[in-house]
Amino acid sequence: MPAAEGGLMSAITTFLPFVAIFVLFYFMLIRPQQKRVKEHQALIAAIKRGDTVVLSNGMIGKVTRVENEEAMVEIAQGVNVRVVKGMVAEVRNRTAIAANDAKA
Repeated sequence: MPAAEGGLMSAITTFLPFVAIFVLFYFMLIRPQQKRVKEHQALIAAIKRGDTVVLSNGMIGKVTRVENEEAMVEIAQGVNVRVVKGMVAEVRNRTAIAANDAKA
């Protein structure tokens, strides 16, 4: 019987580093990414008319209309573009922009 226990311990010892690496990957990579995805989905769901948004390509504009999966964004006076809401990288609220303008 002692030989069988030694083989079992050897198998556990061999398998343990793989389990530890998976747990490390889960807490260092997978969970933070899931959190970012949930935050981005909440951000997209909260977009409303009048919000200033930064698109994934770097353009900044003001939301003039919101539809199911799309939004109309005014990037310059009289220049409106239709964008997929998923391409919004950041929503800047009006109070933060006013505070930044006051500092300058």
